[in-house]
Amino acid sequence: MGGLEQRFPVPYKNLSLEIKGNRTDLVICRYDDHFLSSQVMATQIGTMGTILHARKEEGVSIQPTFHVSVIFGKRDEPMLLAIARQLIEQISSSASSLPLVLSLGLKDHSAETLKGIVSAVMENRLW
Repeated sequence: MGGLEQRFPVPYKNLSLEIKGNRTDLVICRYDDHFLSSQVMATQIGTMGTILHARKEEGVSIQPTFHVSVIFGKRDEPMLLAIARQLIEQISSSASSLPLVLSLGLKDHSAETLKGIVSAVMENRLW
């Protein structure tokens, strides 16, 4: 299921799994600069699909807020935004408050697919 974690030049994991009958390929990368903390690519169609940027907003509020934006691709698909929001919330609560770039090329945009991707990323995280 999982791929070998590489240390140079960029640590990453590469894996394939089945989510709701669709083969889903994942690549998870971690960068050590302040511009790009982590990158997740999940595809069921063999392309990058929609590219999103998610980050934790630092402010005076007690509860953290998160900002997700579409860089390229489908802007009218709420489940893609939900996956990005779930991942940035999980990442920032576990270790890092640096941003996430997420590429999603999915056949299925259901809640089950969302949960499967978030679960796989968190089980194989590099941060």
